[in-house]
Formats: sequence, structure tokens, C-alpha cells
Amino acid sequence: MTRLFGTNGVRGVVNEDMNMTLAGDLGRAIGTWLKGGKVAIGTDSRISNQMLKSAVASGLMSTGISVVDLGEVPTPAVQYYVRANTDMGVVITASHNPPEFNGIKVVAGDGTELLKDIETDIEDIYFSKEFNIPSWKEVGSMTKDDPLRSYHKAVLDAVDKELTKKAKLKVVIDCANGVGGLSTPYLLRKLGCQVITLNAQLDGTFPGHESEPTEKNLRDLKKMVVNVGADLGIAHDGDSDRAIFFDEKGSFLHGDKTLTLMAKKMVKEHGGGTVVTPVSSSSSVEDVVKEYGGELVYTAVGSPIVARTMIELGAIFGGEENGGLIFADHQYCRDAPMTAAKIVELIAKEERSLSQIIDELPKYALDKRGVPCPDELKEELMNKLKEAFSEQKYDDIDGLKILYPDGWVLIRPSGTEPKYRIYSQAGTVERAKELGDKHLVEVKKALKSFK
Repeated sequence: MTRLFGTNGVRGVVNEDMNMTLAGDLGRAIGTWLKGGKVAIGTDSRISNQMLKSAVASGLMSTGISVVDLGEVPTPAVQYYVRANTDMGVVITASHNPPEFNGIKVVAGDGTELLKDIETDIEDIYFSKEFNIPSWKEVGSMTKDDPLRSYHKAVLDAVDKELTKKAKLKVVIDCANGVGGLSTPYLLRKLGCQVITLNAQLDGTFPGHESEPTEKNLRDLKKMVVNVGADLGIAHDGDSDRAIFFDEKGSFLHGDKTLTLMAKKMVKEHGGGTVVTPVSSSSSVEDVVKEYGGELVYTAVGSPIVARTMIELGAIFGGEENGGLIFADHQYCRDAPMTAAKIVELIAKEERSLSQIIDELPKYALDKRGVPCPDELKEELMNKLKEAFSEQKYDDIDGLKILYPDGWVLIRPSGTEPKYRIYSQAGTVERAKELGDKHLVEVKKALKSFK
């Protein structure tokens, strides 16, 4: 069956698979499913945003929906606004994808991303073209609002401002020419930090570097942290739902490090509790959660799945190894500005450097890589891989996680791109790379068999 929604919304190359016809009809499908009410719509900084936002908004209004235009804002700010003000939300964003991509992410009325069954219902309406078409008197209208004031207040209220002001930390923040530049520098200054910004001006062509916060893309941030003697560096992706960090020495901290660090903090403070994370996360998360009396629950990859599982289980914290952390007492979605504020608060409370705090965590090496794979071959490839590794111990919560005495390898289809992702973990960088190399060969061999 043809699907629109991937792991995190609908994405594609602009004016190819992601075009105004798709956007307009998806807006009509969302409005038809909702059957009246109000929908907020915000965007990241991509240059195709106005085109796609206008098409989605027109589709929504044509079915009788009232639309609130929030402008260019971080995705978590849209989600926070939706929870208090509207029946649903839409974010025009392709997150970390290159600038030629854009996407449409739908937000449920509670601020979380949609359940799969609702996405399926919307897809059914989209493909059937059985849209609600009210009379001319009943079409919707559009108003504007600014979600940032209430969102910023919520973030600031969630941390100890007096403590962070006393610490007077120096922070370098790379906003990737995305919408994080509208929030995180402001919030950190309110917390008493001396803030130096890189790529803080909004530009949808991402001239500073590609919008995914990888170590390769953040070389300028690494240098700046060391050159100015900063206490830490922070990087966001294009829509500001992920935060990646550098310590004061300029060392890149993979997202599993901050995920583990915050899981430890939250479980210690709560005297236990449930933490939720995907099968792709480092074993260090499980180690610290169990050490401090908590319970770890694994899910399939995808922040909507993590968030919904957190709600179902009453979890205190959750997140992904890509820098997307979810704080249950704030909102059930990935939130980069909140993560930045929480890490600053933690450093201030510990009165130690970030490198010293990180050094106490369990140490595992994680290797990540990708292999191009057409979407139509993804399911068949997974079946072939399960057959190839049938003699190995594995779980299949999401894709194929092959378990070894000294590590594991996760092979899974991407939900946002035509590729397979390969994650490998071991006690050393060399062994993680060795496992990654070995399974990369197996995936490529399986792909060649289809030709």
C-alpha cells in the first residue's frame, strides 16, 4: 500500500514529490478528518516554506478549518502552542534534510505527533479525494499569532535561573541558519550565559553548513568553543528539535552522551521512574537508569513512538540518540531549546566542567552509517537480512538488532529517506567500526541480489 507518512511526517524534494498539489490535498485531507475547528501552522526557515504553508493552509480552509499562522518558529514552540490553543497543528519542515527537501508534519491536539492510525485515516482520505466541501459561507479564515512568548516562559520556568545566573557560563551556539536562532540564544542570555552565535540568521539555503548537526558539519563550532574558551558548544538542526553538544575542550559529544546524562539526572532526581528510548540508543542509557533504580523501556525508532509510549507508561523522560530529548514535565516532544537550558542548568549545579561530568558515564562506542535503498525494496531487503542472520541472536522491535557478546548492530530502513541505516555499538571505536563494516558488506550484498 502506498503511504505518505514516514517516521516523522511527509517529506520530499520540493516541486518534485513535495509539491503544492500534494500539500493542498493533504491540507484538505487533514481538514476533512478533523471536521471543523482550528489548526496552527508554523514553518522552519526553508525557502519553500511560504509556498507549502500557503497550499496546506488553503486546503485546510477549503474544508472549513480556521488557521492560525505562527510564522517561522521552532517546531517545539508550535507543539507547545497547539496543546493550549488549537485542535491540531502543522509544521512545514524537513528537519535535518538538505535545503531542496521540505516536509509536512502533523501535530495532534495534545502537542504530540500523530498516532499511526490517524495518519492512516488521513492517508485514506487523501488518496480517495473524498474531501469535505462546505458552502461558500462556511470556508475557514486565517489569523496570526506569536507562540514564542509563552513557549519561552515555559522553558525558563523549568530551570533554576538563579543558579544558572551565578554560574555565568560562556556558550557558543550554532543555529544552522534555522529557527533555533529565534529562541536558544535569547533563552541562554536570560539564564545568565555569555552567548556567542554562529549561523543565527535565518536562511533556508543553509549557507553556514548542512542542517544536520554532525561532527563534520560543525567544525566551525568546534574551533570557536576552543578559541574563545567557552564552557560548552551547542548545535541545532534546521527546525530546532534536536541539540548536540561540544564540551569545553572542543570534543564532539554524540547524542547518546547527553541522552545518558539527562536520563541519569532525571532518574536520580525522581528516585526512580521510567525512561523510554529507541532500540538504536546506546547501552549506557540502560546502565545508568538501572543503576539509579529506574526502568528502561525500548521502542521502535521515531520520536512520536517514544513520546506516545512515555504517555502510556507515565515515563519521566525519554529521547533518541540523535539529540532529540523529551522532558515529560514540559511537553511530549523533542525540544532543543529546553535541552540546551537543562544542560546549562546541570553544569551550573555540578560546578564542574562538562567533560568531567561526561567522563563519569559508561563508555561505549557507537558507529552510524547509511546505505541507499529504494523505498520499494525496503521490506524485501529486511526479509532477506532476517534470513541471512537467522542463526544469530536478535530482536526485531524495529528492523533487525543483532546481538553479540561484545556489542550489537541495528539495521533498519529509514522512515524519512530512501536508505537503510546501520548502527553498531561496542566497547571500542575500532570494534564498533569493525561491526559496522561487516554488516555494511552484508547489506550491500543483499541489495545486489535484487538487480
